[in-house]
Amino acid sequence: MTGGARHRLVHVVGMALGLFAAQASAAPAPTCSADPLAGRPLYLRGSFNAWAADEPHRLRWACDRYVLVTRLSGDQRFKIGDEPWSPDADFGQGRGAQLQRQGPDLTRRFHGTHRITLTMSTDTLATPTLSVEDCPSAAPPFGDTVLYLRGSMNNWAALDEYALQYSCDAYYLNTRLKGRHEFKLADAAWTPSLTSEGQTLEFDGEQTLRAVIVAERPLISLGPKTFADPNARPVEHPVAQSLRFDSRSLAHKSPFGAIVEHTPVQFSVEARPGVTKLTLVVEQRQLEGNQEVLAYLPLARVPMVREATSNGDERWTAQHRFGAKAVYGYWFEAEIDGQAFVLQNNAEAVFWTREKGSHGAGSVAPLPTRTSAIRRFRQTVYDAGFKVPDYAPDLVYYYIFPERFRNGDKRNDPKPGQDRYQDQTVELHKNWNDKPWKPGTGDGSDAVYNNDFFGGDLAGIIDKLDYIRELGANAIYMTPIFQAASNHKYDTADYHRVDPAFGTNDDFERLCREAAKRGIRVIPDASLNHVGSDSVYFNRYGNHGDQGAFQDGRINPASPYASWFTLDAKQADPDKQFKGWVGVRDLPELDKASPAWRAFAYGDRNSVMKTWLDRGAAGWRMDVAPWVPDDFWREWRAAIKAHRPDAITIAETWFDSSKYFLGDAFDSTMNYIFRNTLLEYAAGGDASLLYRNIEAIREAYPPQAFYALMNLLSTHDQARSLHVLGWTNDATPEAIALAKRRYRMALLFQMTFPGAPAVYYGDEVGVTGGDDPYNRATYPWADEGGQPDEAMLAEFKRLIALRHAEPVLRRGSLDAPLFTDAHVIVLARRLGTRWAITATNNADAAKTVTVTLPAGAPARWSNALSADQHPTTIANNRHLTLQLPALGGAVLLSSTE
Repeated sequence: MTGGARHRLVHVVGMALGLFAAQASAAPAPTCSADPLAGRPLYLRGSFNAWAADEPHRLRWACDRYVLVTRLSGDQRFKIGDEPWSPDADFGQGRGAQLQRQGPDLTRRFHGTHRITLTMSTDTLATPTLSVEDCPSAAPPFGDTVLYLRGSMNNWAALDEYALQYSCDAYYLNTRLKGRHEFKLADAAWTPSLTSEGQTLEFDGEQTLRAVIVAERPLISLGPKTFADPNARPVEHPVAQSLRFDSRSLAHKSPFGAIVEHTPVQFSVEARPGVTKLTLVVEQRQLEGNQEVLAYLPLARVPMVREATSNGDERWTAQHRFGAKAVYGYWFEAEIDGQAFVLQNNAEAVFWTREKGSHGAGSVAPLPTRTSAIRRFRQTVYDAGFKVPDYAPDLVYYYIFPERFRNGDKRNDPKPGQDRYQDQTVELHKNWNDKPWKPGTGDGSDAVYNNDFFGGDLAGIIDKLDYIRELGANAIYMTPIFQAASNHKYDTADYHRVDPAFGTNDDFERLCREAAKRGIRVIPDASLNHVGSDSVYFNRYGNHGDQGAFQDGRINPASPYASWFTLDAKQADPDKQFKGWVGVRDLPELDKASPAWRAFAYGDRNSVMKTWLDRGAAGWRMDVAPWVPDDFWREWRAAIKAHRPDAITIAETWFDSSKYFLGDAFDSTMNYIFRNTLLEYAAGGDASLLYRNIEAIREAYPPQAFYALMNLLSTHDQARSLHVLGWTNDATPEAIALAKRRYRMALLFQMTFPGAPAVYYGDEVGVTGGDDPYNRATYPWADEGGQPDEAMLAEFKRLIALRHAEPVLRRGSLDAPLFTDAHVIVLARRLGTRWAITATNNADAAKTVTVTLPAGAPARWSNALSADQHPTTIANNRHLTLQLPALGGAVLLSSTE
């Protein structure tokens, strides 16, 4: 992804779209306390509901009060009480607004939707205060459209846990955040009329964000947690609480994980006696764009059959044969004593993924009124013919940002005052070891982003192919090399030409030839979603002849590229006459439905994709894949695989990528879920909780895709690993040393896990750096005055060599962990007769754990990481004891000695 686009997408997306402004303030803080009735529910009971203690009239505790929003009409008698009318929870008429325990009935005329609030005094619980407010409207101002809190706390995504709810007079969201965050309120699609201006607030633990809509503008306040979430209803029925389903247990679902088309799946739910009816509900998911469109279409309701079990419980079973390749959702509806419950996916978030639920053990809740609130278990169904290249699990990527890796030919360096960046000039660093420049930071650079260069090029990569081979990498993934104005090159100017500052087309072919001699594949990068405004195809600044679709800032209908773009001559403002990707005017978005564009990109014999494969590329990494329609990728894959069947296809996706692994789109993706899981674990996060992200994708992805994933840690779009782990600008020597120890532990996990590990250039010698542009620093070559960390480099070489030496680490089976706790993860791998046990410990103290080995596992093991000639460890009756160093681990290999 581009530097500018990533900056805009993460920090400023929607700013140009925001058509309603927002004001933010912090509200005064009431003193919050625990529920005085310790969870006993209170109900509004009266003549309107036959004095019943029913769920629709249950009050919810929030901070210092009970709250209910409900619709009532006419003259009514009522009281507030718990179900048995306990003496301490029976509130009736008192003095004025104060209620009295066991007081007489209250009377009131109601006329619509009201908010009923019972505020408990801190002095006494005997005389709470009742208020009844009229709600302006029962209907939300924006109808069924869901608004989300989108900002730095969630990478600006529309996640369900940040969905606001409309109640009475405003939109509300209970938050649990710390620190200062930028944010907007917006719907999932960033609809202009529903996107607020950016705001920044300081968050402090459990709070409520409130947005009142006045003249279509949100007035935002943040204060203590006072919103009583009507969806946060606890399940108290003991039979409902006993419902059990675990999607990763073969006793509950068989077969495990992703399945091929038309496979029957057996489902089983266990419960105590008392369930009246249980139904398996199957739906087909619709997910489009960057998760903006998410919906489920009903397919089947399958009655489940009850049978008794030996332990006195009941087992309910059903079978469903899934159809054509797609991602499906399923859940269970239970009827118990006239109440409806949903057995659904759990509420755990998966990194970057809009839908909550990490699979595994499900959770029970009252059946919501909106089925969109149900958390589906997700089922991937893929094409039986889905194949990835045979070599994919064996790859170790060396991931290069070409402009910053190595300057091998100073003759092609960009020339300030001569070379152009759009309608500006370029900047060239005189010192290879400078920090990248960022406008507005006082570093002496100009005010233009992405126009500072160091001189890295293809010649530099060719010069260092032996270094890359000695590291152990056997594939190079490099960000775009096509001609473009910026240093990142995602603003393509000419798809058929290497950027002159990087070399020539012949240099690319030479790179591929020389790399192949060393057993290294070269995989370039491209965006088929947008081009640069300063390009042959758009040519806003007139730097590329006279055929641009927006030639010299004007629509050019005679351009051969006009049909590639969505142009609107009715707009007076030139910036509004075309669509910029995520609002970035430097990146005109392509019309992916254009037949001419599709033919140019992949359809024609001399199309972009085929041309560079013929020049030596081993596959493609495709930028911002979610913004390109699914049917485009289906045609694209067919064209690529027909032209070169062994070409690997890699998507840039950050969230759960199941939809791209159905056999008709991609072989692999950049595994950001892996990255976040592993870096948070290395930083000290809870191993058991974090590893559920990995288990979620192990269950969701077809195994051939899971073993082909590009498992990365650092990237050009996120802060480098050492920075995340503590080596920041003001870090002490002790903090730097600790960050390196944590990174080595993460590296051990990465190099012994299924999937293809990626080494971001410079990580192997201790390069750090925060967000763009500092994550794109130069490699510190010693002959350029740099100081590479040779000890770190040696550790990389050792672990990569171990991976290459042991196929079980690359291709061995992976099941559920043998053991996890807050600090330790222990995994078993098997390939034929060879076994491996990998274990890591993120604690700052050594740990001893004993695990039970799988059936058939050997008794004798040797530690591949030990310098003491691989000492033997012997399991006792399938119990293996592991001694794990602080911030370290072990790799045990089955031994026949």
